[in-house]
Amino acid sequence: MVNHLIEVHSLNKTYASGNTSVVAIDEMDFSIDDGEFVTVTGQSGSGKSTLLSVLGAMNRPTGGRILVDSLDLYALTNEQRADFRSEYMGFIFQSFQLVPYLTVLENVKLPMAVTGRKNREKNEMAMTVIERVGLTDKAHRLPDQLSGGEQERVAIARAIVNRPPIILADEPTGNLDSKTANEIMGLLQGLNREGHTIIMVTHNSEMEAHASRTIRVKDGRINNARPAA
Repeated sequence: MVNHLIEVHSLNKTYASGNTSVVAIDEMDFSIDDGEFVTVTGQSGSGKSTLLSVLGAMNRPTGGRILVDSLDLYALTNEQRADFRSEYMGFIFQSFQLVPYLTVLENVKLPMAVTGRKNREKNEMAMTVIERVGLTDKAHRLPDQLSGGEQERVAIARAIVNRPPIILADEPTGNLDSKTANEIMGLLQGLNREGHTIIMVTHNSEMEAHASRTIRVKDGRINNARPAA
């Protein structure tokens, strides 16, 4: 029997909207292996961002199961799931979600707040990833003193500072020009080569070329899943 890093079985997610219900995810089944770089594509409203939040242990499904390293995510308590996210997953959000009154260094250190590490170690780990994304000289600037591409780099540094095996990215190039978008994708590809499993939601079909596989979503269902062109 093949053990996949992530297994999704009969996944459903329905939202109540007044007297009606909206199906965001409809009977999805798929798996993702350790070390893959997978893009999830589809039109706006297709369910791809909902899927990412469910995979990230942040949004309880209506039905079905998600196994990560054979661990049933939603059989865990809320506290266990929070610990799991901290250890296993790094998140890159579409709107960066940087804290405006914290410096680059302070923003990158945020995921380490619950790790129990000493402040010196946190600073060293944060500066290492800040250097990795090319922002060493801007470590003490505030987010509004950075360009959009630089803010995205901070978001990536924050996502990888705890060295999580899985990185979830929601439209990380959606607000960037094509040159900066390709630079960000190069960063993600480098992380993937180092062993990080990356799952990235995107509406831009050009970004599929950077991944090893694409899962296409339509109306909450997998439309097809095949290698990227």
